[in-house]
Amino acid sequence: MRTAKVTSSKTNKRVLGAVAALILLAACGGGGGDNRPLDDLTAQQIFNLGEQQVEAGNPDRAAVTFGEIERLYPYSEFAQRALIMQAFAYHKDRDYPNSRASAQRFLDFYPAEQDAPYAAYLLALSYYDQISDIGRDQGLTFQALQSLRAVIENYPDSEYAAASVAKFDLAFDQLAAKEMEIGRYYLKRGHFPAAVNRFRTVVEDFQTTTHTPEALHRLVEAYLSLGLTQEAQTAGAILGYNYQSSEWYEASFALLNGRGLAAEPAGDNWLASIYRQVVRGEWL
Repeated sequence: MRTAKVTSSKTNKRVLGAVAALILLAACGGGGGDNRPLDDLTAQQIFNLGEQQVEAGNPDRAAVTFGEIERLYPYSEFAQRALIMQAFAYHKDRDYPNSRASAQRFLDFYPAEQDAPYAAYLLALSYYDQISDIGRDQGLTFQALQSLRAVIENYPDSEYAAASVAKFDLAFDQLAAKEMEIGRYYLKRGHFPAAVNRFRTVVEDFQTTTHTPEALHRLVEAYLSLGLTQEAQTAGAILGYNYQSSEWYEASFALLNGRGLAAEPAGDNWLASIYRQVVRGEWL
C-alpha cells in the first residue's frame, strides 16, 4: 500500500507540473504575457505586447497588434510610434508590400518627426531587400535606387544616410552588371551593334562601377569585329589611361597589337569625346 501511495503521489506531481507548464505556455502563447482582449488594454499595454511579440519571433502578429493602436487610440502618442513599429515588424516578417505601405503612411502623416528618416529607410529597404540575382528583371533595383536616393537627399545628416549610400552603390553596380550580362550575350552570338549599345551604356551611365574596365574591353572586341578600328583604338586608350594595370587592358592591348593597332585616340566619335574629358580630368 505504501508503494502505491508513493507512486500515486509522484504521478500527481507530474500531472500538476504538466498543468502548470500548459498554463505558462498559454500565458505566453501570443508572444506576450497579457491575454486580455486588446480593447481592454491601454495604448501602452498594447505597444508593450507588440514589442514582446517581436522579441518572441512573431513579427506578423506584432504588426497586427501595432495596427490595433491606430484603431483604438488614433490620437495617442503611441499611434505614431506604433506605425513605425508596424513597418519594422512587417519588414522583419519579409512582408515587404505592407512594410512599405506602413512606412509611407508614416511619412505622409509625420513627415517632420524624428522617425521620418527611419521610415524612409525602411521604405527603401522594402525594395532593396527584394533585389534578386542579375539574371532577373531589375525593376525593383530601379525603385530601390530611387528610394535610397530620397533618404540620402532628404535626410543627409541622419544615421541612415551612410547606409543608404552603401546600398545605393551596390544596387547601381547591379544594374551595370545586368547591362554587361546582356552585352556579353549579344557579343557571343555575333550581334555586335546590340552588344556595343549595352557596353556603351555602362561606360556612359555607370562609369563609377566596377564594370567599366570590362565594358571598355568588350567595346574593343565588338568594334574590331565590326571593322571600326578607330573606335576600338579609342576604347583601348581610355582603358589604358584609367586601368593600365588591369587584366582588361592587357587583353585589349593584345587584341589591338595583333591587328597592328595602338591603344590611342583616333577619329571623332563618342569615345574620342570621352577620352578628351578623361585627359582633362572631367570624367571618372
